[in-house]
Amino acid sequence: MSNWSFDSPLRTLSDEEKIRKDEKLWEDDNLGGVHEDNNPVPAPVVWLVALTVVTAFAITFPLWGQRPTAALYEPYVNSMDKPEVLAAKDDKEAMAKIVEMNKGTPNDALLERHPLSMDDLRMIAPQIKALEAKGAHMHDFEVVGDQVVTANFEGNYRPDGSRIRQQPWWDKGYTIDVFYLSYFFLAVFTMIKRLPPTSWQPKHDH
Repeated sequence: MSNWSFDSPLRTLSDEEKIRKDEKLWEDDNLGGVHEDNNPVPAPVVWLVALTVVTAFAITFPLWGQRPTAALYEPYVNSMDKPEVLAAKDDKEAMAKIVEMNKGTPNDALLERHPLSMDDLRMIAPQIKALEAKGAHMHDFEVVGDQVVTANFEGNYRPDGSRIRQQPWWDKGYTIDVFYLSYFFLAVFTMIKRLPPTSWQPKHDH
């Protein structure tokens, strides 16, 4: 490729001829009176951008941002009428008993992130029982406030014709982001490394 050099990509991606031309152009053009030096991108800026990207992915990743489903609280609802729960002296004790009964499952972490009060459970219990009576796929429904609603996801169809409406651990948005960010950072890196190496500084003699 003309004017390209890959011998030292972390130093420059330009050959010596292009570097000399760019240095001359930099010296000859007064840049509107603004004297720009040829300094590297500050390391704190690079780390800040990296931290921003990692944090944005981590916060919105479905693993952490999963919404509570009807299936998550179904065991709680089915525990409400047990004798030890009904014998509790108040709602706080009753809820504590329900939580204790349903510990030791893969849902422990999600339940800890989405706790309920006894009043909350009473409001969603009839809706969850109605879904159970219809034989609904409980993972296809989410709990939003005091309502149990159809999840806003559209996956594949089941053999019975119903649509899977469950939050995937990875979705198309993340695939798009990975490709876009890769392209963006590669383009920025290429643009910067096509400039003269930062070991050279313009003299600003004019």
